Amino acid sequence: MSATIQPLVITPAIDRLLAFYQGLLGAVETSRTPDEGPVFFINLRVGNSDLGLVSDKDVELGTVQRMLLSVDVADVNELVGHVEELGGQVLGPANDMPWGQRVAHIKDPDGNTVNLTQQL
Repeated sequence: MSATIQPLVITPAIDRLLAFYQGLLGAVETSRTPDEGPVFFINLRVGNSDLGLVSDKDVELGTVQRMLLSVDVADVNELVGHVEELGGQVLGPANDMPWGQRVAHIKDPDGNTVNLTQQL
């Protein structure tokens, strides 16, 4: 059996997260539901992956997070410089890890943890 997993981020501010992921990762909007009126779902294409944004005005930010997004990018150092201007937060400097990746830990504007990784 073949399966595809798509991460979904639930947010009270879908336009804010859309702008963040488009600005930081070059995400391309591939669809939205509904086509007109208040948006419930936006599908983004990031490289070879899909990321879904789901609008829920009642979701509480700041609750304990048990999952994170890990995104392999071409240049961690370059992207870290754009995180705060896009409304996110840099949690510390990028570091080279013993398993061969450069990693920066950030938060998106909703406070979701995102790892930016670069193969060394």
